[in-house]
Amino acid sequence: MGHGLPNFEPVNQTNQERKTDPIRVLFVEDDEYYREIVGDELSWHGFAVRSFPDAASLLGSLDSAVEADVIVLDWKLPKTSGIDLLPQLRQRGVNLPVVFLTAYALIAHERQAFARGAIDFIDKMRGTEVLARRLRLVADTSKPAANPRPDKRIVCGKVTLRPSVHRADWNEVDVGLTVGEYGIVHLLASRVGQYQTYRTIYDVQYYEGFVAGQGDQGYRTNVRSTIKRIRKKFCDIDPTFSEIENSATLGYRWRGLTAAAE
Repeated sequence: MGHGLPNFEPVNQTNQERKTDPIRVLFVEDDEYYREIVGDELSWHGFAVRSFPDAASLLGSLDSAVEADVIVLDWKLPKTSGIDLLPQLRQRGVNLPVVFLTAYALIAHERQAFARGAIDFIDKMRGTEVLARRLRLVADTSKPAANPRPDKRIVCGKVTLRPSVHRADWNEVDVGLTVGEYGIVHLLASRVGQYQTYRTIYDVQYYEGFVAGQGDQGYRTNVRSTIKRIRKKFCDIDPTFSEIENSATLGYRWRGLTAAAE
């Protein structure tokens, strides 16, 4: 096991034998019975779980976040809700991927969760099997490369991309993008003039195969909302920003000069 795992609930022995380095989950849920059930089932699936009944208990144990891989939050928590807990974690320097597991699976909540930087939003009715599968995808997507390359900046007109830290500068000012938003800007700016489909952008923002929203084309609404947020962040720095161009049929592209690596 990795360092710090004694703080987590035991992993099912059969799964432990199959996976010596389990995904470590911090799970915040106020319903004691549900918290225990999900914790036990995730352990059976090979996860190492440390559970908390509310926001205060997690914030009081942030040392555990150093060794964790992902945080799972309930939406409706006492005193401090899950959606309000997320920015507090970011303010304290906790940048782990956050997944919402909620019985309040409303579209408005889903949009709000993604707007604040959550990586996934799961209805409790989907069951632990789905949760386990999605957590594995999130953890795999968030793992750093085994042999990271030296920091090579990509310059495209006024935008400079710094892949090693997932940051983007416009006129030498950090735009303040989330990791998911940075992924989209990197996709577009590194392929100047080439339209990227809604599905391609959606997969970059989350991960391939991720599904949210209503209907087969529900992801389009999510992409449009995300692009709107990205544009606003650039426009807050430069009101003349107009590099992201849309085509209703083709998707989005980055206009401007050819990108070059420094």
